[in-house]
Amino acid sequence: LNLVSNQLTGPIPSMIGNLTNLTYLGLNDNQITGGIPPEIGNLTNLTSLNLGNNQLTREIPPEIGNLTNLTYLNLRDNQFLGLIPSEIGSLTNLNRMFLYNNQLTGSIPPEISNLTNLTELGLENNHFSGLIPSEISNLINLTKLILNDNQFTGVIPESICNLIENNCLINITNNQLCPPYPSCVEDFVGEQDRSDCD
Repeated sequence: LNLVSNQLTGPIPSMIGNLTNLTYLGLNDNQITGGIPPEIGNLTNLTSLNLGNNQLTREIPPEIGNLTNLTYLNLRDNQFLGLIPSEIGSLTNLNRMFLYNNQLTGSIPPEISNLTNLTELGLENNHFSGLIPSEISNLINLTKLILNDNQFTGVIPESICNLIENNCLINITNNQLCPPYPSCVEDFVGEQDRSDCD
């Protein structure tokens, strides 16, 4: 079901959950409002979900963790609030996940380390805080890790060097990360707000 760039307005109907044979749902680049209905979790055959560039709000529902066949998840450029649900760790087939340009808060859930097939993870330009979890180094297939323009604090885990050694492109600028920085990331640190560093 591809309804991209159709000037659609209003909320996603809960009846979307009846389309249990869907493998692709593209509603990006519209003006859809409201939240993601929890019934989205019924679409267990989905391999691609693109809701990017709409006016969606509220929290990402935990039912998204039911979509265990997803390889592509794009929720960028909306107004999502709250945390990344820990259930995201069930999406072990994901190759690419884009949550950037939202208003998401809290820390990266450690369950993200289950997503070992991820090649691209875009979380930039949100309100994420807390530590960058050392478990992120489990994502051995990452080629892009984009975390800039958030409020991450503390020290950068040394384990992030494992990703860089695998030629992963990393952007961690414009956070609140404190020195000492692992030598592998010194070229990537860029501007940091160190006002809360010791």
